[in-house]
Amino acid sequence: MSRTHPTRAVVFDLDGTLLDSLPLVLRAFSHALSPFGGRPTMDTFARLGGPPEKIFPSLIPDARHVPAAILRLNEFTRENHHLIAPFAGAIALLGELKARGVRLAVWTGRDRASTDSLLLSNTMKPFFDAVVCGDDLLTHKPDSEGLREILRQLGLAPADALYMGDADVDVLGGVGAEVDTILISHARTPETDITAQAWRSVRSPCEAYEWALSCTAP
Repeated sequence: MSRTHPTRAVVFDLDGTLLDSLPLVLRAFSHALSPFGGRPTMDTFARLGGPPEKIFPSLIPDARHVPAAILRLNEFTRENHHLIAPFAGAIALLGELKARGVRLAVWTGRDRASTDSLLLSNTMKPFFDAVVCGDDLLTHKPDSEGLREILRQLGLAPADALYMGDADVDVLGGVGAEVDTILISHARTPETDITAQAWRSVRSPCEAYEWALSCTAP
């Protein structure tokens, strides 16, 4: 598969795509859920989209414990969010794409407050023309509305954009919006039907960044 049209915008997932945060997010989820019988894994993030308020009910046997789990999650996050940093090459990629006149955006399941905090603390916020978070809309990944909203804000068609993320729901959301999507698989093996729908499937963010650069004019 090849792109026969210019890439005018690159949209990024945040955790596991621009930020090397998934190990800490897994620790945070485990801390939040363990007293209530929840046992998240890395596959949890691949299959589920949206903020914890949406995800936790499916991970805790008794949904009445969700508010307490959210409090534990927020406490852990406040104490440890400074440990999250961009992947190697992420800042350089954003700078180069911006210099080429490419529009940049983030579509994440994170809530708005933590997203803004992470983008600011990692000097990323000025790069982005649009940011859609997990609590901005009623829908969540794999529903494509968040990506469509970004295209509306940018005034671009699906064929103008490239999306990259590390989860199955990213691929499904991208395909649903008719946007070519790069899947970053990290150490896991996605289902064949997921990789078949991705425009490209790569093992690392660095590989995804190289594809993004190859699709944009220097």
